[in-house]
Amino acid sequence: MSRPALTDPFRIGDVQIANRVLLAPLAGIGNWFVRLQARRHGAGLAVSEMVSSHALHYRNERTMRELLVIHPAEHPVSMQLFGADPEVMRDAAGIVASAGADLVDLNMGCPVKKVCKTGAGAALLADPDLAVEVARAAVEGSGLPVTVKVRSGLKAGDRSGLDLAQRLVEEAGVSGIAFHPRPATVQHRGQPDYALVRELVERVVVPVIVSGGLQSAAKARHAYEASGADAVMIARGSFGNPWIFEELVGQREQAPTADEIVAELLWVTECAEQHLGPRACRYLRKFYPWYMERLGLSAAEADRFQRIDDLEEVRGLIRAMADEPLGVGA
Repeated sequence: MSRPALTDPFRIGDVQIANRVLLAPLAGIGNWFVRLQARRHGAGLAVSEMVSSHALHYRNERTMRELLVIHPAEHPVSMQLFGADPEVMRDAAGIVASAGADLVDLNMGCPVKKVCKTGAGAALLADPDLAVEVARAAVEGSGLPVTVKVRSGLKAGDRSGLDLAQRLVEEAGVSGIAFHPRPATVQHRGQPDYALVRELVERVVVPVIVSGGLQSAAKARHAYEASGADAVMIARGSFGNPWIFEELVGQREQAPTADEIVAELLWVTECAEQHLGPRACRYLRKFYPWYMERLGLSAAEADRFQRIDDLEEVRGLIRAMADEPLGVGA
């Protein structure tokens, strides 16, 4: 039987997804306008950055104000939560459902120490019973389809992620698994083992979404075919490159022009100011290098943006780029 195309729709629970190309949860990055950007360029679904279930449970003012914002044009949207307390997760899942999320995603794969030391993220691989309780609480608390992002294991040779994923489906009732086939200890290094994804696809009855190592459209297509997954989830490959979604859904073949890159960066700048006000300038410093690299600017030329604290000055420099001879794609 032939494989579905990346442009074919699929379902996660009762939510229809327009295609099989998704934006991954990007910690500290995936706010509403980053998700909306991915959707504008063709992603079928975007997942939010990690949101602390504890912060929601205790109604942290900044978390509630900044991380629960959902733009009307980004539906369907999934909100990712992390935490290791089932009752706290139950409450947090209800909060994101009330905020308008269409799906809930749980992070059980993050290898970062400050997350794992709380018992959350990849640390839950070591306590599968608790992981199942946390996922069941999210399903019950939200009333929405719940997906879980997991790693293949904690260290090389560890396959505990496959067993956990199967339990999450069969015992907790989750509606999908986003699977990163590299152990937590290597973080983003090493070659993903797509054979593990294929094995998981055969073990569960819900969609499996492959993640990890998809820095280009070509790598994403290879992972989709090699893994037998139902969809691909783009993370670092989208940094400063929303056009990767257009490539994957057949809307673009050529690289973006300098004018397109400049226009996109201006759009990001406007949205950041709308979202964060005076804090936008500092926040955007993580975004500038991604776009400057695509414009062919040297590190020294790009560095000047890191020293500017006035957004109008930033916009002026960006607009000036459209009139400069730039080595796009260099």
